[in-house]
Amino acid sequence: MEEPEREVVGTAVQRVAGMLQRPDQLDKVEQYRRREARKKASVEARLKAAIQSQLDGVRTGLNQLHNALNDVKDIQQSLADVSKDWRQSINTIESLKDVKDAVVQHSQLAAAVENLKNIFSVPEIVRETQDLIDQGELLQAHRKLMDLECSRDDLMYEQYRMDSKNTHDMNLIQNYFGKVQKLSEELAKQLWMVIQRSIVTVRRDPTLLVSVVRIIEREEKIDRRMTDRKKQTGFIPPGRPKKWKEKMFDVLEKTVATKIEGSQADTRESDKMWLVRHLEIIRRYMLDDLLVVKNLMVQCFPPHYDIFGKLLNLYHQALSYRIQELASEELEANEIVSLLTWVLNTYKSSEMMGNKDLAPEVDVKSMTPLLSREVVDQLLHVYMSTFTSNIISWLRKALETDKKDWDKNTEPEADQDGYYQTTLPAIVFQMFEQNLQVAAQISEDLKKKVLQLCLQQMNAFLNRYKEEAQLYKEEHLKNRQHPACYVQYMIAIINNCQTFKESFVSLKRKYLPNEEDGMASSSSAVDSTLDVIAKDGCNRLLDEVFMDLEQHLNDLMTRKWLGGSNSVDTICVTIEDYFNDFARIKTHYKQKMTVKAHRKVVTEYIKAIMQKRIAFRNAEERKEGAERMIKEADQFRFLFKRLTSGFSEETDGLCDTIVDIAEVIKLTDPSLLYLEVSTLVTRYPDLRDDHIAALLAVRGDASREMKQTIIETVEQSQRQQSPNYTPIFKDIVPSAATLSVPKLLK
Repeated sequence: MEEPEREVVGTAVQRVAGMLQRPDQLDKVEQYRRREARKKASVEARLKAAIQSQLDGVRTGLNQLHNALNDVKDIQQSLADVSKDWRQSINTIESLKDVKDAVVQHSQLAAAVENLKNIFSVPEIVRETQDLIDQGELLQAHRKLMDLECSRDDLMYEQYRMDSKNTHDMNLIQNYFGKVQKLSEELAKQLWMVIQRSIVTVRRDPTLLVSVVRIIEREEKIDRRMTDRKKQTGFIPPGRPKKWKEKMFDVLEKTVATKIEGSQADTRESDKMWLVRHLEIIRRYMLDDLLVVKNLMVQCFPPHYDIFGKLLNLYHQALSYRIQELASEELEANEIVSLLTWVLNTYKSSEMMGNKDLAPEVDVKSMTPLLSREVVDQLLHVYMSTFTSNIISWLRKALETDKKDWDKNTEPEADQDGYYQTTLPAIVFQMFEQNLQVAAQISEDLKKKVLQLCLQQMNAFLNRYKEEAQLYKEEHLKNRQHPACYVQYMIAIINNCQTFKESFVSLKRKYLPNEEDGMASSSSAVDSTLDVIAKDGCNRLLDEVFMDLEQHLNDLMTRKWLGGSNSVDTICVTIEDYFNDFARIKTHYKQKMTVKAHRKVVTEYIKAIMQKRIAFRNAEERKEGAERMIKEADQFRFLFKRLTSGFSEETDGLCDTIVDIAEVIKLTDPSLLYLEVSTLVTRYPDLRDDHIAALLAVRGDASREMKQTIIETVEQSQRQQSPNYTPIFKDIVPSAATLSVPKLLK
């Protein structure tokens, strides 16, 4: 206590020192003393009050503890009395067992009395219930059935309580109510018949469907109550739980499956469109049924049944199972296409599950596929294999049919522009178009594969087409009188190449706007093959022309020719006659043929000069021959100018070659030959020394030394070939008689 006292004294000293810091504060000492005295008195008063309050509380607590002790003693005494009384009553309780049994028996008898009226009237109620079931009064029938089952279950429950092992009495009750179970089964049959026809029933009589649902709901409640009682007592009536709600969905599942499978027509063996009809019936039935379920049937069921969702799932599962069955069968190519188109496109389209009237309950994006990816790929593989063999067969048959037309004695048909053609391109591309349309309906990937396959098979087909055209020419050469319309059908073959090209361009533009690398190579191969076929066809026609001109070309630059032969007139008339027929060839092919014919005529004319069929004897003959050559060059120029009118390519320079050669022959001063020949070599860099030798030989006045000098001098000169120059002498071989051994060796 000394330390707190020191602290208090110290604090007081500090406080007093704070109050008396100035002299004038000494006058207030008395005032400070009184104020501190008041504070001390106030603190002491509060302290006394607090102590008094604590003392009062302690006093009250002691009184309560004293009272509690007395109460505990009283309770202890009471418990002792109760224990004494309980020990004295044990024997009395054991003697009341008979009373307990009597109470149980009384309870059973009371239940029997309560159900006595129902017990005696069971046969009558059974008959009434059966009549109500037969009349379709299902709600009333179910109410009576519930009364019968309630009476039976109560009696059996009381018997179970009294003696659960007494099976004799239990069987007696069950046998007495034996027809009740049959009534339940009869009623269930009626319910399932209504459920099976629920789509039709809800349209005609929705109250009947509502009654069935109410009955099922009642039975579900009874099932739950009986199941709960079984957990408590171990007793459950016979036939419980009925699980009619579960059975209802089983019936709906079987009904839906039967409807999906039963929509197939009986004419499958004779009807090639059986699958299309089958799928269309499924689509129509399923869409109509789901719309009925959504708009009408949902209102007849409690919300927690989610009847639309359940039926949608049942339809989807049944349909998936049916589609898998169909996919496992040996389907033809067109049937595979029909199935995949329906599964991948139609099913989720606005025509079926994507129908706006089914939204938003049906979300096509969340629906599982009807067929797995593996099955789809397998079907596509089978389809592509079948399609490959089919397209090969179709193309072969189309070519065989077209070949038969080639031997006809009637001209081929012409298009709207008058160009000959056959039906082959139309048949081929109609076939391609149909298959690409089908493939595009299934998937973009399949469309590309089909187009790629078409390009590949088309290339192989065109190679066969080219071979057949060659055989056609060879057969014609055996007897040029047969077939009668050889030229016309060869023109049609050439024109078909252009039609094929245009059709392919249209096909690619429609089905493959952005051409891929693989497609580009196949397409390029097809175009190249078509160009070869067209070129070969044009060459065959020109061969036909020049076979008729062969004799007249052989007459050129001969004594007969110099004497006034009309070979060139005949050549021009023949060419013009043929090219009148060639007017049925499409323009760009005709243009190429005309240019080629022009070059061929000029080449043959120059070849006739170089073969030294004639050697002019004097200047008069040279002049006459040169003038005739110039005249005939003008005839050729006039002819081909008329034939090439409207063409962009100019070929007048070809005839100038004949004129230039004629000028060399016409020259009267042999000393100027070197200059003329040099000029000729400058214009025609491909002119060889053997050509010069042949030309000088035709003149007939050049000595051996002059020829040798001119040739050697020309050989030493530098020749510069223009980029636009087309060689004309390169393929012309002079007569062997004009070539010496050194030249041949060279």
